[in-house]
Amino acid sequence: MRSLAIARASLRRIVRDRTALFFLLVLPVFVILIIGASVRGFTVFKVGVVNEGAGPIGQQLTTALRQSPDLNVHVYPDSRAATKAVARGEVLTAVVLPAGMDARIRHGDVVTVGIMTEPANSNQQAAATAVDSVIAGAGARIQAALFTTSHVGGTFAANLVKVDALAGRIATVGVTTVRVERTAKILPEGYSYSAPTMLVLFVFLSALGAGANIIETRRLGMYERMAAAPVHIRTIVFGEFLTFTLVALAQSALIVGVGAAVFGVSWGNPLAAASLVVTWALVGAGAGMLAGTLFKTPEQSSAAGTTLGIVFGMLGGCMWPLAILSNAFREVGHVVPQAWAVDAWTDLLSRGGTLVSIAPQLSILAGFAALFTGAAVLRLRRALV
Repeated sequence: MRSLAIARASLRRIVRDRTALFFLLVLPVFVILIIGASVRGFTVFKVGVVNEGAGPIGQQLTTALRQSPDLNVHVYPDSRAATKAVARGEVLTAVVLPAGMDARIRHGDVVTVGIMTEPANSNQQAAATAVDSVIAGAGARIQAALFTTSHVGGTFAANLVKVDALAGRIATVGVTTVRVERTAKILPEGYSYSAPTMLVLFVFLSALGAGANIIETRRLGMYERMAAAPVHIRTIVFGEFLTFTLVALAQSALIVGVGAAVFGVSWGNPLAAASLVVTWALVGAGAGMLAGTLFKTPEQSSAAGTTLGIVFGMLGGCMWPLAILSNAFREVGHVVPQAWAVDAWTDLLSRGGTLVSIAPQLSILAGFAALFTGAAVLRLRRALV
């Protein structure tokens, strides 16, 4: 019960610190959003559209481009502005809808839709392919209306409406993507990449920063007063460890919850994911307590802890996949616990892993947690005796 009282007092102090709450709650979600959106951006192409007076069909084509999930459409007033946008990289490609397009199509003439792109740029070629797919779909719709007009009768506008109505009743071919690669070494793109790596990064960073609380408690002589109560040193140590663990679990729960509810992240096998979250929280708790015994001032703990946390995150693959680096760098990266945690998340999210498949990583992380916690307990006991 005394350990719970110590943990409650420490938690109350953290909750009253607005700066700590920002780093615990706001910053991780913000970084997940930024990194996830930027990584996801490789499959959403920015394209420009120039309407030189194409008429109603040109407007319909622009609407079709806007409705495509693969395209982010920006409208430009003329071809010159669109050309500059492509050259500056503001958009990957631009579509030019020529003047009189609507009238020429209604008369059965062939209309050329211009697409600005750089043949040697693979990203621009991919964007042009996505645009061409939308244009081809619109062209098929128009050809069906023209065919009906010439062979059945009626007006082009009325037949175009019939084509749209009929298309809505015709069964479409469904496409299902199934991952058959069971040896993937990189997390899925988008938020499924940023959420687990930021969980690993920020839980550890926050724990190291929270080590300043232990330093401040020591500086105020609160531990000595607890020991004089009398409160056993083991009770004090367990109370602090419980505080760090609860903070790490709360932050992990926030990232997991926001990732699933807001960003649509699937965290894999529930039992395995929960075990990994708890184990990583224990690693962070041990590292945070150790940081609180290594540094002399809260300022040193915050500054050095942030630096160490970022360096460990870089080595461990939180900023980039270790799989794209050299074998030597991957070996060095696995000196820190972050690499083993990211490996476990990769197994869960990219290969459909289970508790059994990530058991080796969990064992190593448990070893790190025991090492950090044991060293922190020894140093803290020595300081209190």
